[in-house]
Amino acid sequence: MQSTRETLEELGWNDFFSAQVTTQQSKQCQPVRVMAVHRGKIAVAGAGALRFISPYISGAGPLDDHPTVGDWLLIDRDTAETVCVLRRMNLFKRRAPGDPRKEQMIAANVDTLFIVASCNQDFSVARLERYLVLAREVGVNPAVVLTKTDLTSTPETFAAAARAIQPGLCVELINCRDPKSVAHLASWCGRGKTVALLGSSGVGKSTLVNTLRGSDSIATQAIRTGDDTGRHTTTVREMHRLARGGWLLDTPGMRELQLSDAAEGISEVFDDFIQMAQRCRFSDCAHGGEPGCAVQTAIAAGALKMERFGRWRRLAAEDGVRSARRSKRPR
Repeated sequence: MQSTRETLEELGWNDFFSAQVTTQQSKQCQPVRVMAVHRGKIAVAGAGALRFISPYISGAGPLDDHPTVGDWLLIDRDTAETVCVLRRMNLFKRRAPGDPRKEQMIAANVDTLFIVASCNQDFSVARLERYLVLAREVGVNPAVVLTKTDLTSTPETFAAAARAIQPGLCVELINCRDPKSVAHLASWCGRGKTVALLGSSGVGKSTLVNTLRGSDSIATQAIRTGDDTGRHTTTVREMHRLARGGWLLDTPGMRELQLSDAAEGISEVFDDFIQMAQRCRFSDCAHGGEPGCAVQTAIAAGALKMERFGRWRRLAAEDGVRSARRSKRPR
C-alpha cells in the first residue's frame, strides 16, 4: 500500500482508515473511494483509474453496511468485488421521503458541509435549522452559503436571519456565477478534503460546483418564476475534483429533510432553549402553561423567540416519535 499512498491521500485517505486495514487485507484487497452512486452500480477510484463496480456486498445486513458516496471500501484485487465498507468518520442520512420507517444515506466521510440556500422566496430559516441539526449530529463543521445575491437588493437581510440561528455560525454571501465571488470558498477544499453540498433544488449547487471547478460540465436549470422554486438538476450523488486538490460532493436537491437520530444535534442548534429549560421549576416542564416555566418567561421578555420555540418543539417531537418507534421494533 505504500506505493499508492500519495494517490490515496489525494482522495482523502488518512490514518483513521489505514488503521482499519490488516496486513492480510492489504495483500488481498485494494482500498477505493466511492466517487458516485448510480442505480445498480457505483463509481470508485483508488490507485488505478476510475471504474464501475457492483454496490452489493455478500452478507451485508443493515443499510449502513452498504456503500454510499464518500465511503472507503476494500475490494478484492482479482475480482473487484467489494469485501467491506471501512468504518466511517461520519455519515449523513435522513428518513426516506414517503416512508419514515426507512433511512436514506446521503454522504460519508465529509470534512465540511456547505448548507446552500438562496436569497429569494425559497429562503427558509426552518430548513436551515434542520440542515444545521444534521451537521451537528454527525460532528461536521457547517457553513451557510447564501446564493443569488445578484437578484436581491438586500442580501444582508438574509445573512442576518441565517446568523441569528446560532452564535458564531459562518455565513457566506456569494454570486454562484462569479468566480471572484466564490473563490474564497475554495479555502475549505484543500488537498484530500471533502466538502458536501446540501440544499433545496434550484439554490445553485450545480452552478457553484461548475464555478469552483472552472467548468460548465454539470447541467443546470433555471428556477421557476413566481415562487422561486427550483427544479432537480443533480440526480446522482457525486464527488467533483477541484484544482486545489479537494473534493466537492454534490447531492440532489432536498426540500423534505426528515431527520434521523438527531437528539444531540437538536440540543446543539437550540442550546439557548435547552439551557433556559434547565431553569424551569419542574424538571418535566412541558413549557406550556406550567408555573415557573423559565422558557415562557424568557419568551414573554423577548429573550427568546416564539417562532423559534415552535420549531424547536416540532423537531424534538419528531425525533421523539421516531425514537419511540425504533424502540418498539422487534429485535
